[in-house]
Amino acid sequence: MFAVQMPLVTPEEYLHHEKEAETKSEYISGEILAMAGGTPEHSAIATEVRRILGNLLLERGCEVFDSDLKVRIEDAGPFFYPDASVVCGEPAFDANFCLRNPVLIVEVLSEGTAVYDRGEKFRNYRRLDSLRHYLLIDQNQCHVEHYRQVEGFFWELVGEYNQRQDTITLNEMEITLTLNEIYRRVGFTD
Repeated sequence: MFAVQMPLVTPEEYLHHEKEAETKSEYISGEILAMAGGTPEHSAIATEVRRILGNLLLERGCEVFDSDLKVRIEDAGPFFYPDASVVCGEPAFDANFCLRNPVLIVEVLSEGTAVYDRGEKFRNYRRLDSLRHYLLIDQNQCHVEHYRQVEGFFWELVGEYNQRQDTITLNEMEITLTLNEIYRRVGFTD
């Protein structure tokens, strides 16, 4: 993701821009950040994760959303398009159809977004009261990072997984994912 140098805009100006735009952009601190297109690996992983989560959570009262749905952190922003987000219970949308209460957010990493997704974007996601899990999935190698909220304010790295037989457990949702499932459609080796 690369910032396009533009004058600072308000959240309302950003939301109006997004309604008219042909491409998606994220918003942080008054800046609109144009989103670059993804690779086939990125798309395959994101699609597979949403499918897996959708199947596992079908009977648990949870809903999985794709990267077309904005997540709004606070009224003044920022706004992000995660690769996948999950809500358990009733989704909370604002008047602009931005999701306000995800319990899980998934980002598929690229060389250009990895630092941002681990850093500034994660710092902002942590401001969501509802968020309990954050998964970062590398598109270039078999590697997943799982962060979990503990004690209502503290975040811990639960684990880093890099073998296809490794499993990731999301206790609150009572589901387990395997890296083999996540990377099923990607052709690189461990």
